[in-house]
Amino acid sequence: MLAYYAVPNTHPIISDFIKAVRNEGILRDEFSYIPPEIPRFENRFVGLNNGNCLMALVYTMQALLKCGDDTDELRQFQHICLKGFQHILELSDISDVTKTRNSKAKYSYPYIESDEYFPCSYTLAMLAHTKNWRASETVKMMAEALNHINKIMKPDNNMRVRIGDNYYAPCFALNRPLRPFRAETVDAIFYRRPLAEIAMLGIGDDVDIIKESIANLEESLSADGILRIAFESAYQKRTFYELAKWSGAYTDVFLESDIKRKYAVECDLTFWAARFLSLVKGGNKMSEKTEL
Repeated sequence: MLAYYAVPNTHPIISDFIKAVRNEGILRDEFSYIPPEIPRFENRFVGLNNGNCLMALVYTMQALLKCGDDTDELRQFQHICLKGFQHILELSDISDVTKTRNSKAKYSYPYIESDEYFPCSYTLAMLAHTKNWRASETVKMMAEALNHINKIMKPDNNMRVRIGDNYYAPCFALNRPLRPFRAETVDAIFYRRPLAEIAMLGIGDDVDIIKESIANLEESLSADGILRIAFESAYQKRTFYELAKWSGAYTDVFLESDIKRKYAVECDLTFWAARFLSLVKGGNKMSEKTEL
């Protein structure tokens, strides 16, 4: 969350945090306070290729705090993230990469192995907040992969990751279509944030959902420059405010301290819209390595 409030990474809280997560002894102590966390630490690299492990989170947090290009380990994770998106371009359907459990369990979902390359919210965020991987060909590949996700993925895709003898729901794997911004839509988790992160990749409007989001935003802003959500029901409105109350690492982040204050939601949404359009239209477009 600190990354969203512009706390500089030179601040002692952040610089000490970065040192701590790069210290194996400190991490081991941190993940030994209750018994279930001990195996989680011991298996912290299992599932790294699809972002379903502790180290994917640890690496991504460093990237969010603008320290994601600093070490060989982090640069290697960037390479892993790219391979996940490259792998998507090789698929014509998610069934090309999943296996089927030989089980009579009620919820016997298809699954991928722990070492399978597959993109997720962590790998997207890692690439959005780093620069070492950026070259014209890799930026182009990312745009093609994101477009391909929306061609081959289905809204009802269910997939698990097999780690050992267990099958886990993946951490926001990109196994369903990504959605463009629509002012009349209120989604739960993983909505406006990934759109901004896609824009941060430096691909401009080469991704179809970004192009559609721009058109929808420009239409919504055309009257008076203010972005509003058109709630279709009291339930949607209540859901939106509940999400704002619990906004965090996986939901849209709200900057207003009291979203029930008059115009607070409109201020927050309009700020997001201005930032998003700036990122898309050149504020962060890059074909070569450069500072974010």
